[in-house]
Amino acid sequence: MGLTVNLKNDVSTRKRGTRNLMTDVPGVKVANVTIDENDVHTGVTAILPQSGNLFLEKVPAASNVINGFGKSVGLIQINELGTIETPILLTNTFGVGTALNALTKYMMKQNSDIGDTTSTVNPIVMECNDGDVSNIRKMAVTEDNVLQAIKRAGAQFEEGAVGSGRGMMCYDLKGGIGSSSRVIEVDDATYTVGTLVMSNFGFLGDLVIDGEPIGEEIAKFFKASQKKEEHGSIITVIATDAPLNSRQLKRLANRATVGITRTGSFIGHGSGEIVIAFSTANRVSQYPKQQITTVQSFNDEKIDAFFRAVAASVDESVRSSLVHAESVVDRKGKLRLSLPDALKKMTGDSQVNQAMVTKVKLALGVE
Repeated sequence: MGLTVNLKNDVSTRKRGTRNLMTDVPGVKVANVTIDENDVHTGVTAILPQSGNLFLEKVPAASNVINGFGKSVGLIQINELGTIETPILLTNTFGVGTALNALTKYMMKQNSDIGDTTSTVNPIVMECNDGDVSNIRKMAVTEDNVLQAIKRAGAQFEEGAVGSGRGMMCYDLKGGIGSSSRVIEVDDATYTVGTLVMSNFGFLGDLVIDGEPIGEEIAKFFKASQKKEEHGSIITVIATDAPLNSRQLKRLANRATVGITRTGSFIGHGSGEIVIAFSTANRVSQYPKQQITTVQSFNDEKIDAFFRAVAASVDESVRSSLVHAESVVDRKGKLRLSLPDALKKMTGDSQVNQAMVTKVKLALGVE
């Protein structure tokens, strides 16, 4: 179950979904397949925007490239047509081609008309480079791994150093998959915003939690040297059941930046920050019965609650990826510490600002 925190700077609605996961949005499913063998630490994470046939019933969507140092697939058509028609896959950089092929085959098996009597399909695959921790040259992700992730997708899923997040680092600590949700009440209706991140970015000295520059304290304690260039990335996926159109979802995707930077990121030159947002409402039929369709549309003047929810949920998802991750020995035999393990080592040391450490641990719910 997702981490629940009580940070004072969370100015959004503080009501979270039952699981505090992206899957609090009805119909959304997620699963991880982790590959952890010798010097390989990688995997696949699958997100299913709805439980039925996505090609036949597409969901409204948009993407936002905050900084485009990445090798994602499928974004052009999302921005042009404003829909998603396949599961969303996350993996490592060299796994994109394999994931693309597996997803294409999966969709063709589901839909015999694809590439025959109707259009082709737009697979969506996004990546981060886990080559610092995992031997990425082995190209260990297989098509079976991809299909397993899609098949296993459900409402409950693990966070941390799992799936595509197994080899990812966040603020020079062990990162990975993190998720969170917010519940929004509008008039007589209740909607949910859920987010999921694959975190692989940031300098340790920049990490901020609950307004505290804890990264500086950790870096000082471990005598960590500051990197000169940012080459990390973060993939963010936003889901909601609110009736938002593609243009409005684009606006939600833009607000992911707020949540990412709350944790200390400055979004560097060589980093890749890619966001996809989708709604499970107002689905788009592959074979519409009428040429004109009627859809619900949310009032733009009342959309701020969703912007606040996205900022808070993305912020918490990044923290959740850090808190749920375990320490991992990388491909060269070096121990990559998790945030909880780092805080544990610092506890009680006379050279450490214990008040700050205690405050951060309480905020994160770690011992």
